[in-house]
Amino acid sequence: MNRLHSQKEWIERARHVLPAAGLGNFDPGIVIARGNGSRVWDEDGREYVDYLIGSGPMLLGHGHPEVMEAVLEQLPLGMTFFAGNAKSIELAEAICDAMPCCEHVRFVASGGEADMYAIRLARAFTGRDRILKFEGGYHGMSAEAQMSLAPSRQVNFPTAVPDSAGIPQGVADQMLIAPFNDLEVVAELLREYDDIAAIIAEPLQRIIPAEPGFLSGLRELCDTHGVLLIFDEIVTGFRLAYGGAQERYGVTPDICTLGKITGGGFPLAAIGASADIMRHFDKSAVGEEGWLMQLGTLSGNPVAAAAGLKTMEVLRRNGTYEKLRTSGGALQKMQSEALTDAGIPHTICGDETLFDIWFTEKPCRDYRSARHDDPDMNRVYNEVLREHGVFKSPGKLYPSLALTDEDFQLTAHAVSKATAAVAARL
Repeated sequence: MNRLHSQKEWIERARHVLPAAGLGNFDPGIVIARGNGSRVWDEDGREYVDYLIGSGPMLLGHGHPEVMEAVLEQLPLGMTFFAGNAKSIELAEAICDAMPCCEHVRFVASGGEADMYAIRLARAFTGRDRILKFEGGYHGMSAEAQMSLAPSRQVNFPTAVPDSAGIPQGVADQMLIAPFNDLEVVAELLREYDDIAAIIAEPLQRIIPAEPGFLSGLRELCDTHGVLLIFDEIVTGFRLAYGGAQERYGVTPDICTLGKITGGGFPLAAIGASADIMRHFDKSAVGEEGWLMQLGTLSGNPVAAAAGLKTMEVLRRNGTYEKLRTSGGALQKMQSEALTDAGIPHTICGDETLFDIWFTEKPCRDYRSARHDDPDMNRVYNEVLREHGVFKSPGKLYPSLALTDEDFQLTAHAVSKATAAVAARL
């Protein structure tokens, strides 16, 4: 079979074998050929500064030499065993040392799996069925997680709106939906329903920060009502701080889920909690009725564990997070100043380590308020950024530790062009 080199040819080829000509993750109109450090190249050879970084995992950049060395050392020893291995045990130890809520962890292959099992674990531990989640919160692709993730119609809280076909009504009946950053609504729901097993939350919901006191307020409400608090740290774990949002905000959940950075770019995620909660994965400890079955062919495979271990080692070094926050802050300032000088209303939403721009001056505190005044401004801005060598999601920007001075210069040029294109629409 002849190799097809142009991006157009690859996209046409994809149409014959992939629904919507893509993987379901990102714009199918671009096909990435390779990545190195802070850059990626598409199949037409165009080069970009990468602010997508695989949707978060490549915090150290592509092909980090120390991570590559660790992986290449492991490969000839075996890629997966479906059995215990030393690298997975070492990684479990490192996670338990880093994350305040973790005494034991269980590995899976994806963040969506981790969130699914965390919900199931909360139900097993409490003996209750209902789960409270926040509108707009992303927790993977399970039936529960696909409730009110991105609803196109607004309904009264706490009604759950399915975001996907194929989900039974019975799942929606077990889900309660609340607005993010609203403790009063959460407190009211906890008073009204006595069968809530857990509240699941992203401590940084997509890019919307928790307001001061919100996460600690959730912790207090959960303690009062005997409800478990789950932090979905798939994105925030090892990004907001080495100890994730738990360290950054000083609030310890009962259960957390970890992914993305945890596997160093390879498929690996984890559920972590106290030994008492995690004993439900051990049939000999809880018996047939309390046992939570969990297995996965690639869970805890040594290649991903080796990559994760080396990534975590690099992140522990002095000055790492200061550098990441400095870079993120510079990117925020660069864009905000350009937009302000052009008279374009905007809000920078998020954390220095993960953020984006909303083309509005209104505060963004929950799913319903986080809106562009004119969505076309966002579309134009991101299209022009890509045309000038900046590769990012249309809804978030991930700084990496691989960024160079040259990357900032290229980004500043792209931002000036994108800002001018948006200003021309005013």
